[in-house]
Amino acid sequence: MALCDRCQGYRNPSLAVDACVRRGNEVLLIQRRHPPNAGAWGCPGGFVDDGERTEDACLRELEEETGILGRDPCLLMVMSDPNRDERKHVVSIVYEVTMVDEAQEPRAGDDAADAAFVPIEQVLDGSVWLNGDHADIMRAWLGSSSD
Repeated sequence: MALCDRCQGYRNPSLAVDACVRRGNEVLLIQRRHPPNAGAWGCPGGFVDDGERTEDACLRELEEETGILGRDPCLLMVMSDPNRDERKHVVSIVYEVTMVDEAQEPRAGDDAADAAFVPIEQVLDGSVWLNGDHADIMRAWLGSSSD
C-alpha cells in the first residue's frame, strides 16, 4: 500500500459542505445525477478542495450545481455520522446561504441532474426523496412546520 507523504498514511474522513438556501416557503434542492442514490434530492454541496475555506467551497458548490450566486454563509450544523455517506466517511459542514438576488432561477450544472426550488411542506412531509441524511438536515434547519 502506497502512503501519502502529505497525510503520512492517516485515514481521515473527507470534508464536504452543503448549502441551505430558502426563498419564501421554498428551499433550493439539487437532484443527484450519479450513484449512489441517483435521482434523490438534497442540498447543493460537495467536497472541499485542498487549500479552500469551507465557506468558499459552499458558495462555489452552490454556483456550480445550481447557477445561484450566494453570499454570507452562516454555520448551521455539522453532520458527522461515519455512515452518513455510502461511499466513505464524509463530514459535512452545513451553511445557510443568502441568495445575492432573489430573482435568480436555478439551473442544473456540474453533477446535478436538476435544480429547483421545492415547497418546504413537500420536503418536510416526505413527498420528496432526499439523499442520505438530508431529511435530517432539513428538519433541523426548518423545524417541523413551514412557518
